Amino acid sequence: MKAIALTAPHTLSDITLPDPPAPTGRDLLVEIRAVSVNPVDAKVRGRTAPEAMPRILGYDAAGIVRAVGPDATLFRPGDAVFYAGDITRPGTNAELQLVDERIVGPKPARLSFAEAAAIPLTAITAWEALFDRLRLPRTRTPAGEAVLIIGGAGGVGSIAVQLARQLTGFTVIATASRPETQDWARQMGAHHVVDHAGDLAAQVEAIGLPVRAIFATTQTEAHWDAICRLIAPQGAVCLIDDPKSPPDVRMLKMKSASLHWEFMFARPMHKTADMEEQHRLLAEVSRMLEAGALRTTIAEAPKPLTAATLWEAHQAIETGATRGKIVLEMPK
Repeated sequence: MKAIALTAPHTLSDITLPDPPAPTGRDLLVEIRAVSVNPVDAKVRGRTAPEAMPRILGYDAAGIVRAVGPDATLFRPGDAVFYAGDITRPGTNAELQLVDERIVGPKPARLSFAEAAAIPLTAITAWEALFDRLRLPRTRTPAGEAVLIIGGAGGVGSIAVQLARQLTGFTVIATASRPETQDWARQMGAHHVVDHAGDLAAQVEAIGLPVRAIFATTQTEAHWDAICRLIAPQGAVCLIDDPKSPPDVRMLKMKSASLHWEFMFARPMHKTADMEEQHRLLAEVSRMLEAGALRTTIAEAPKPLTAATLWEAHQAIETGATRGKIVLEMPK
């Protein structure tokens, strides 16, 4: 099979590898049609030791099931699927991939493979952050409180804004710093958009609602003081980025506020007893996409997946200024 692999530090190359073996257990063998690029792709690229190369990266895909393991019960050959995969296994930047069906969802029929590939990793991350970590109640009853999503125009933020708006009664406040990203956050459903390049705390306080939960998707270090100032007593904060200096969690003590980390690979990496929750949430996200309650976050027309286009996508992701998701299609 053809694949794109990390073959040397900061070098992505088109290579040919043997096809994966026949699936065992609950694995699926998927023919990949489209992938999307996430910050984790670049992070793993930068952390991979030379002796672990060549390494196939990529943690988002949509494709067709070609074969299933003997214990698989959720999918059959020919099913269209989307998923984010497992960071401990070979990634999605290849024609074929083995993936455990418990972390795979049915592709929304109304979406193209490219549109669907933009969704899984960010949807799992946003869903787990909002409902498993921050424990926001899934009710549309007006809460009289706000949820603040820092980085509301990025890949994860774009989905988190939509989920919070569609599935909770909280007022959704998103942050974005440029006119085009502010407009994008509003399109995703944010009730209010504030500029995180300015005085974040003052802007949010001017809205006049207690902030019950804060989901920080980026630049936690820069916003930590504002986060601790804004969080309501007994509120909750969830982080997904990697601050270079650990935040001073003691600042949350006087409010009895809690701090949570979200790492969407935790369930497949550790084979947790509730690993199949990722299948279930992707199935619900798929139904919402099918009904038009959620929209894909693909920001630009996809390019063919090659080593050159993938490298461009990695470079764009590393700027931290992308809008929505970058998607690449498997060449026909």
